[in-house]
Amino acid sequence: MSVSDPVADMLTKIRNAALAKFEKVDIPTSKLKLEIVKILKNEGYVKNFKKVTEGNITFIRIFLKYNEKSMPIIQGLEKISTPGRRVYAGYKRMPRVYNGFGTLIVSTSEGVTTGRKALERKVGGELICSVW
Repeated sequence: MSVSDPVADMLTKIRNAALAKFEKVDIPTSKLKLEIVKILKNEGYVKNFKKVTEGNITFIRIFLKYNEKSMPIIQGLEKISTPGRRVYAGYKRMPRVYNGFGTLIVSTSEGVTTGRKALERKVGGELICSVW
């Protein structure tokens, strides 16, 4: 079955795996998904990730992170742009997630980055998702 929005599918898999308290989740790979997962790792939302190849299928294995009470670090993942409705923002109008406690992931002309770094570099772009 073909997925019309692979990024939204990835975010849903991560959200469901975290709520079910899975140790890891496997996601089909793409360059955009890999960049999003790198940001999640750098911002401290996931423990680690690695690219795994089994046979001729390559996927990203994401190891989820939990606090000392076994609650997932990722409390929420929300897709902002959809295939039917793209959302763009300039650096002056970059939204904040949970008053700065969350992370906004943006696709800019300089690559996929966080909203904070896009603001520092003074570049806007497509708002992909928000994480808190």
